Amino acid sequence: MNRRLIRPSLADLKDKMTVRSQKRKPAPQEQTNAESFYYLKQMQNKTPMVVVLEDGQQLRGIIEWYDRNCIKVNREAEPNLLVFKHCIRYMYKENEDKSSDE
Repeated sequence: MNRRLIRPSLADLKDKMTVRSQKRKPAPQEQTNAESFYYLKQMQNKTPMVVVLEDGQQLRGIIEWYDRNCIKVNREAEPNLLVFKHCIRYMYKENEDKSSDE
């Protein structure tokens, strides 16, 4: 009894490869709009925020508007500021206690 190894032809393999690549999931979106949602919510509620810059300086105020590169912070007793986003380390609501993080 002779056994013969059956191999698929290269054409069949190429067809299967193209079918697999067509079924691939699309790449996830690069922008989730979570940042925009957060800024809009804080602006609408006029939430007092603390913005901590890269050098550790803290700015307190309300976010008036934002764009892709910067935010405008309105402050009561001091001049309003335009802050570049790449200079911001993090920000939080002023009523949240951050003393445990420092």
